[in-house]
Amino acid sequence: MDSNPSVSPSPRPVYLPEGAHQRVKILVAGPLGVGKTTAIRTLSQIPTLHTDEVMTDAAADADDVSLVGLRDKTTTTVAIDFGRLTLPGDRVVLYLYGTPGQRRFLPLWEGIAFGALGALVLVDTRRLDESFEVMDLIEERGLPYAVAVNTFPDSPDYDLEIVRKKLDLAPATPLVTCDAREIDSSLNALIALTAHSIASAGVGVS
Repeated sequence: MDSNPSVSPSPRPVYLPEGAHQRVKILVAGPLGVGKTTAIRTLSQIPTLHTDEVMTDAAADADDVSLVGLRDKTTTTVAIDFGRLTLPGDRVVLYLYGTPGQRRFLPLWEGIAFGALGALVLVDTRRLDESFEVMDLIEERGLPYAVAVNTFPDSPDYDLEIVRKKLDLAPATPLVTCDAREIDSSLNALIALTAHSIASAGVGVS
C-alpha cells in the first residue's frame, strides 16, 4: 500500500439530512490494533478515508507487534481514519476521526482533536495497560470520553466493573462492550458517548 489515503467503498451512502441538525466531531481512539479503522468502516454511511502504512522493521522498537492480538498486523494508521454517520432522528450528524494512539503522534493528534466534542476509546482486555497512554492524551485535552471494550474471540470476558477498576475510570465515564465489526453494537457505543459528550458540553440538538 502506498502513502496516499485509501478510500473504502460503502454499500449504503447517505446524504446529509435536510433541515436543522447538529454536526458533531467525534474521535475514535485507542492503542494499536484495537479496531479503530474497523469501527469507522462499520459505522460510516459514506466511503471511508484511511491513511494506513505498511509496518516495517524500523518501527519494531516503537510498536511491539509480538504482543497478543498484534502478531498478524501488517499496517497501521499514521494520520487519520474518517467517516460520517447520521444518528437516528436526523438531528445529530457525527464526523468520525480515527486517531493514532501513540504519544509520538502528539502534534498530529492535537490537530485532529481540535473542536472535538468527545472521544470513543476502544480497548482490548488482552492489553488493557496499553490504553492508558491514549486516555491520558484525551484527559490532558479535557475531552469527555466513553470506553468501549472491543470483543475479540480470544479476549478475556471480564465483568465491566472489573474493567472499570483496572482502567481507573471515573464513575460517570460510560463503559460498554462492542464488536467493531457489527453496526448495532458499534452504534450503541457511539450513542453512549454522544449522549455523555453532549451532556458534558451542554450542547442542545433541538
